[in-house]
Amino acid sequence: MSSTPQMASSLAVLVFLVCTVVLASGAASVRVGLTRIHYSDPDITASQFVRDALRRDMHRQQSRFGAGTTTTVSSRTRKDLPNGGEYLMTLAIGTPPLPYQAIADTGSDLIWTQCAPCGAQCFQQPAPLYNPASSTTFAVLPCNSSLSMCAGVLAGAPPPPGCACMFNQTYGTGWTAGVQGSETFTFGAGPADQARVPGVAFGCSNASSSDWSGSAGLVGLGRGSLSLVSQLGAGSFSYCLTPFQDTNATSTLLLGPSAALNGSTTGVRSTPFVAGPDRAPMSTYYYLNLTGISLGATALPISPDAFALKADGTGGLIIDSGTTITSLVNAAYQQVRAAVQSVVNLPATDGSDSTGLDLCFALPTPTSAPPAMPSMTLHFDGADMVLPAGSYMISGSGLWCLAMRNHTDGAMSTLGNYQQQNLHILYDVRKETLSFAPATCSDL
Repeated sequence: MSSTPQMASSLAVLVFLVCTVVLASGAASVRVGLTRIHYSDPDITASQFVRDALRRDMHRQQSRFGAGTTTTVSSRTRKDLPNGGEYLMTLAIGTPPLPYQAIADTGSDLIWTQCAPCGAQCFQQPAPLYNPASSTTFAVLPCNSSLSMCAGVLAGAPPPPGCACMFNQTYGTGWTAGVQGSETFTFGAGPADQARVPGVAFGCSNASSSDWSGSAGLVGLGRGSLSLVSQLGAGSFSYCLTPFQDTNATSTLLLGPSAALNGSTTGVRSTPFVAGPDRAPMSTYYYLNLTGISLGATALPISPDAFALKADGTGGLIIDSGTTITSLVNAAYQQVRAAVQSVVNLPATDGSDSTGLDLCFALPTPTSAPPAMPSMTLHFDGADMVLPAGSYMISGSGLWCLAMRNHTDGAMSTLGNYQQQNLHILYDVRKETLSFAPATCSDL
């Protein structure tokens, strides 16, 4: 993401650290609900929705270069107000716990929410602002904590008296600023599956950009030390993203021992993570080895090294729960584009102006059903991910569009959440593998 004051769907991070006057948490397994964000404005068309989601994705893409838990933590997740392509997770913060919804993002690490007092530079959110003064468990995170963003600035020196770590975290299309704190987070919908986790390091934001898609903040699920996954010491986590067009369905994010694929023994495929660069922000991402793509039974003529991660940190492919539309290196995208166009017997049109997607087809009428399409298969190292047409094509306003885009050579490719819908996906951090299986996510 670039450092412009706008927000993206999933978030790569550039961080600028400021220290004034110059935690590790024991954890349970977590169960979290996921909500897919939907536009609350009935006049917003599907084309506008895709265009806006794609705008956030592109800003995000442009900026990307610049102790184990023993019980399960869970949170309900779903799409909500349709002004974005993100999925929200529900949790509560503080004592007494104040519930809020935050974007679930495997492409970043920091956990943050808006905090009172919040002035003119705060955005409107559905839930009341968290007020640290009203919580008995809030504490300012010490500047020399291993989880403080200012620890590197101190370089091992003792912090000055009264030191508080002020942060300004910049994402591709947004930013947030405030002070780092430590707090108790509560996960789970009811007493039976509720888990309270003390000492979670998070960002208490007093100023933010305004485009955060109806959420109250963000929960980073990346590989860095500040992410929820790392702070819980969760060896694995899983989610199942409900269908994109379903505004009511919910699913669950699980962190910890129960983050399994429902004990399924059929249809599960696994592929290893690729070791990424050890410098931020690339060290945050979950890289995969995509070796090829097929449409139906036809393998597309894509070079085997098209998605290779280079020694300088360029290239490669990541899986990201916060990016909406999958992006492919241009050489691969053009092959996918040509293959899709060859099997659709409808007038092709460039939908860039209306949707941001350059390959669209005009349906006979706005209410016409799209034509039958073969499945698309993403060939990963040791595992094939089969995408039905509804997971790589999107319809709206009389257009039927390829829900993928290209990018310039050198940038990383990204597997977005539109292509992840109705897949149960398990990130096994300890075994360094990603596993997935087809699922009806709204039933889980």
